[in-house]
Amino acid sequence: MGLKKYKIGELVSLCDERNSYGYINFYGLNINKEFMPTWANTEGLDESKYKVVRKKRFVFSGMQTGRDECIRISMYDGEEPIIVSPAYTTFEVIREDLVIPEYFFMLFLSKEKDRFGAFCSDGSIRSNLDWERFVDFDITLPSIEQQRKYVDVYLALQNNLAAYQSKVDELKLVCDGYLDKLKAENEKLKIGEFIEVCDERNSEGIYTLKNLRGVSIEKKFIDTKADMAGVSLSPYIVVKPDYFVFVPVTSRNGEKITLAINDSDDTYIVSSAYTVFRVKDKQKLLPEYLFMYFNRPEFDRYARFNSWGSAREVFTMDDMNDVEIPIPDIFVQREIVNIHKCYIERQRIAEALKEQLKNICPVLIRGSLTE
Repeated sequence: MGLKKYKIGELVSLCDERNSYGYINFYGLNINKEFMPTWANTEGLDESKYKVVRKKRFVFSGMQTGRDECIRISMYDGEEPIIVSPAYTTFEVIREDLVIPEYFFMLFLSKEKDRFGAFCSDGSIRSNLDWERFVDFDITLPSIEQQRKYVDVYLALQNNLAAYQSKVDELKLVCDGYLDKLKAENEKLKIGEFIEVCDERNSEGIYTLKNLRGVSIEKKFIDTKADMAGVSLSPYIVVKPDYFVFVPVTSRNGEKITLAINDSDDTYIVSSAYTVFRVKDKQKLLPEYLFMYFNRPEFDRYARFNSWGSAREVFTMDDMNDVEIPIPDIFVQREIVNIHKCYIERQRIAEALKEQLKNICPVLIRGSLTE
């Protein structure tokens, strides 16, 4: 079959193209090996210091590889260049006669490779994977023809996923457009007329650690990351189905307000640092409709702009009560909520397909090496 082993350093070369073109589309890299628009405040930054990422160019960050058990690496496949922080390492495959760039990227879409990267990381606290150590990794490559065969399978699956995601994005546009139309055609009312604070505590100890949740800036409930050893759960606040939870402190949250709705049939408990509220009358305002507005970027901007404080900026319950949204007839609310539920379900399927595609890559690599 003609398998050959190479050092990564034999196949790639650093590139340090700086942004002398005035690009302002700032991106970062997440642990899922995906590019994402940066959450950092870029106002006043000198974009000329940022690195340009063109199609088929790679971005690498060895920071905290050991801690996260993840090699942060991705290949950019967009047509329009983006820029990334100068803290990232950018490189290109220079021996395309030996390795196809997409195949090179597929090699790193495995938990096994992430674990190896973590094992090779140095540092007592950050456990970084240095570039010099990374390029010293050995990789085994089949022939270009064999690589192409499996890359074509990967790209076909990726294109199918992109087509599905495009339809999901179109559905989101429908939801956003509908909400914009409602804003233009309906009077805005303060939501304080329709909501009330809930401060029921877990004083009887009915709810346990399995009910304990935190809230992320993605506006979702998550398992708590706090060390709960020896901590009493009696002061924790009860969050019943359709209840809302938010963190009043908005500083250092990536310009987002930490907020979620309990859309499950289960009852949760959250820290007393959170504020919990509910809709008083679901015949006047649907909780799911209200959450659609909370989920919009414009609400995050509104909450940050209206946050106050010297050491910590907070968005209080009084500020929440002053939020104004259009509240149309309940049947109209239900209509847009149903469309949004369809979008959420399809987005969930898209995420599952994305995870499956990532899991298929190790199988494809194994097949290319053993066929």
